[in-house]
Amino acid sequence: MSRLSHSVQRRVTLIGHAAGATLNFRGPLIAELVGSGCEVEVMAPDWTPQQRERLRAWGATAVTFPLSRTGLNPLQDLRTLWALYRQLRRSRPDAVLSYAAKTNVWGMLAAACAGVPRRVAMVEGLGYAFTEGAEGLRDLKQRVLGWVLAGLYRWAFRAAHRVLVLNPDDARDLRRWCGLSADKTVLLGGIGVALDDWPLHPPQFQPVTFTLVARLLREKGVLEFLAAARQIKAEYPQTRFWLLGPLDENPGGLKREDIDPCVRDGIVEWPGAVDVKPWLAQTSVFVLPSYYREGVPRSTQEAMAMGRPVITTDAPGCRETVVDGVNGYLVPPRDVVALVAAMRRFVENPHLIETMGRESRRLAEERFDVRRANAVLMRALGVGV
Repeated sequence: MSRLSHSVQRRVTLIGHAAGATLNFRGPLIAELVGSGCEVEVMAPDWTPQQRERLRAWGATAVTFPLSRTGLNPLQDLRTLWALYRQLRRSRPDAVLSYAAKTNVWGMLAAACAGVPRRVAMVEGLGYAFTEGAEGLRDLKQRVLGWVLAGLYRWAFRAAHRVLVLNPDDARDLRRWCGLSADKTVLLGGIGVALDDWPLHPPQFQPVTFTLVARLLREKGVLEFLAAARQIKAEYPQTRFWLLGPLDENPGGLKREDIDPCVRDGIVEWPGAVDVKPWLAQTSVFVLPSYYREGVPRSTQEAMAMGRPVITTDAPGCRETVVDGVNGYLVPPRDVVALVAAMRRFVENPHLIETMGRESRRLAEERFDVRRANAVLMRALGVGV
């Protein structure tokens, strides 16, 4: 009898690259899995005692494994593969869900070697290796990383039963670059937010406040945001700009000295990594001028749920969050002039903050309800079917 039989309790293992991100982004899924009667194990490399206790309170178990998030050290990666294989052989799950680049590769290969009956990978954006620079080009390091990752993905996707992607551009490019077959591909859309936890808030008119929430990566459009903020602030001194997010060690990470001049000049407030909810409650317009290979940005989904209009780029993942002219505006990547023009529309026509904000909430309810996304994930894992 299959280990996925309805007559026995299912065991499900989630494999992630960071405990904090797993708790933030997979929390509703873990709750639904536990609520459906599954025994849930969550693997990440960096559990703290507090995070373990939080996960235990949800009814799931934390397991640590070694992982180097960046770089291509084959010895470290083989150590990761071996540790995942040993744990999966020990715990004998019925289904595995992995997410993030390295955990998708080594998680799917380890699960296949361990004989896990159901193996599901989720690609939440293609990331740095596939992010194009100016004129559609990638530098040498990105091309090498992209070539290696594409080859590894080919192996991993052969081992997977289903591969979930968040936007059509990623589905197309993974088929082209990694040989991902159409019959294995599931287009999920955004991973969603718990709409009750991100309720609609009244519009913020005074002062008109533009907020960017992101890790401080060059590819997230942070420098374009700062340049646009400087121009708008010169024209409309009463406007306010907030940059919410930490410095990041990834190759595109900005330095403090990239941000400090705008902070010193009073152009932007940068509190760092904060609980974004109270800041979004006082935001007029959410801005994400990213040209990073996003899945569907979670930060934008949260802002939309709270009724905030959006300015973002006409780029993979980002374009899934805006109907241009309805709940915000799409601008070309790296185009400060277009970004300034979009911001200026809200300053000069503040009624758009309310009308477009209502449309954002409507679209969030239609597209980004986490319950819809979790239903797709659970079907892919063979749970509740």
